[in-house]
Parts: sequence; C-alpha cells; structure tokens
Amino acid sequence: MTLKERFEEDYKTAFKAGQREVVGVLRELKAAVKNAEIARRKDFDDNEVLDVIMGQAKQHEDSIRQFTAGRRDDLANMERAQLKVVEQYLPAKLSPDELRDIVGELITQAGATGPKDMGAVMKLVMQKVRGQADGALVKNIVTDELAKRSA
Repeated sequence: MTLKERFEEDYKTAFKAGQREVVGVLRELKAAVKNAEIARRKDFDDNEVLDVIMGQAKQHEDSIRQFTAGRRDDLANMERAQLKVVEQYLPAKLSPDELRDIVGELITQAGATGPKDMGAVMKLVMQKVRGQADGALVKNIVTDELAKRSA
C-alpha cells in the first residue's frame, strides 16, 4: 500500500469515526501532496510523498516553537496534536547511537579519510536515513566521525 493509499484509507476511517481533528490533518496532507504533484506535473512515488510529509512536520514544529515563544500554549498544543498525526506517516526516528553506527559504516564504505570528504558522506547518509534523522544531527555526527578518522 502506498502512502497516498494509506492517507485515503485512514481519512475514510477517521471520517466515519467522527475524528474531526484527524480528518483535518489528513485533508491538509492530501492537499499538500496534490499541490506538490501539480507543481511538478507528475504523480509522486512514496519517496517524494515522504518529502512532502517531512515538510509538513517541519512546519508544525516551527509553529510549535513560535506559539510557545509567544506564550500561546493553546495553539502550541493544537499543533502538537496535529504533528502526532503527521508523524504516523514518517519512519521511526533513529537514536544517536544507531545513527553513529550508520555513519561509521558509510564512512568506511565511501573510503572517507577526513573533513574534505564531508559532502560525499553526507549525501550517502542522508539517502540512507531519509526521514529518520534530523539533518543537523546527521551533520554533527558526520563531522565528529570524520574528525576522529583524520586525527
């Protein structure tokens, strides 16, 4: 079952169950995917749909930060609830230890020897952990691991 099919099934189930909040979030996700497909003039595969979902999750996270900073806990809580629905469609997050293992493996596989190989390693890691880790965390771990190997 593709992600788009899963949205549709979950949307129907939530609609029948009267879960208005879930229906609203799924409607937003479906619309975001459809708008992105229209903009690119093609049907998306699961990886492209995953990119759209990650973008939606990032928007919710940004909203939570802004509402929290503005002391609007009611709106921040609403965004948190919506983010939980969106996160159901994302792969499970990797722990820093799991990520460090993957980075070490890919550095060895790429034959990287130091910080000059950062770009190549980042590309490999981000392809492998797509949707499972934050880019900033990946960058920090790759930087640390490459620094260890160059010393």
